[in-house]
Amino acid sequence: MRLSYLEFDYSEDADGVGTFDALAATAPPHNAAVLAEVVTVLAWAHDAFEAQRAPLDEGGEWDYDLQAWREFSAVDVLDFDELSGKLSVQPQAAGLARHTVSLSVTGTPGFCTAFRERFHTS
Repeated sequence: MRLSYLEFDYSEDADGVGTFDALAATAPPHNAAVLAEVVTVLAWAHDAFEAQRAPLDEGGEWDYDLQAWREFSAVDVLDFDELSGKLSVQPQAAGLARHTVSLSVTGTPGFCTAFRERFHTS
């Protein structure tokens, strides 16, 4: 399965433990699609490696960290009056929220191989 919003970067430590990191920042119309991809990834991991989620240093096969936040930005209109040498600032209303989701999935070499095969990641 190919994902449209979650694009994972892979890193590996000296012990072969791998981490897949994805960050998706979208406008409100795309939030549901991003969250659906998060559900797809985590549901697969829970199903494929049933009861093996735990910190790897405690004997787990895989684990994850999931975070989300909303950011609002507002534009300030700046106008420089060359006669007075002054700058005026006119704050504008905040725009729509930009939603960001961060998902990190860590696993053993066997988990990472299965993850790559399932989600066509490198």
